[in-house]
Amino acid sequence: MKKLLFIFSAIIIGFSSCRGPQGFDGPPGPQGAPGADGGLVYASAIELIVDFTPANDFTIVEGFGFDVFPADVPLVYILWDQLDDGTEVWRPVPQNAYLDNGILTYNYDFTQDDFSLFLDGTVPDFSTLDPVYLNEQVFRVVVVPSEFLETARLKSKSYESIVETFGIKEEDFIKRDLR
Repeated sequence: MKKLLFIFSAIIIGFSSCRGPQGFDGPPGPQGAPGADGGLVYASAIELIVDFTPANDFTIVEGFGFDVFPADVPLVYILWDQLDDGTEVWRPVPQNAYLDNGILTYNYDFTQDDFSLFLDGTVPDFSTLDPVYLNEQVFRVVVVPSEFLETARLKSKSYESIVETFGIKEEDFIKRDLR
């Protein structure tokens, strides 16, 4: 019985020692190091007009012309069509065109310093393609900041969704004619 009373008393004392009045706040700590200034999250945008030729090996390599951070993601779109009312139809790259002599793929890759637009696919010889697939191709590159990708959810990565999310207007595109 004494053992049971001792255990019960220890439990009661243990629980009561965890309670008490709220104490006062301690003194304030030292000032921290200054942080980076906050800012608006925005995307940088480029529009390119290019010709894919045997001379450039059907590849265009271009620098961004602005800082791209390691976690930033360039999204590339190709002007696929223009409707009778003037509406532009943009498709994400890579994009396939199904032709009689194979599949033509418009593709891209990137580093922190530059990006490449190039032709790929099963077409045996790109130089035999109709010029409509090679000349005056219009691409838009939108570099999406890493901060945005970490904190936000995109409805989709469609061109319309990206330009709406970042409020990109026609005049915001850095235009480059590389023909």
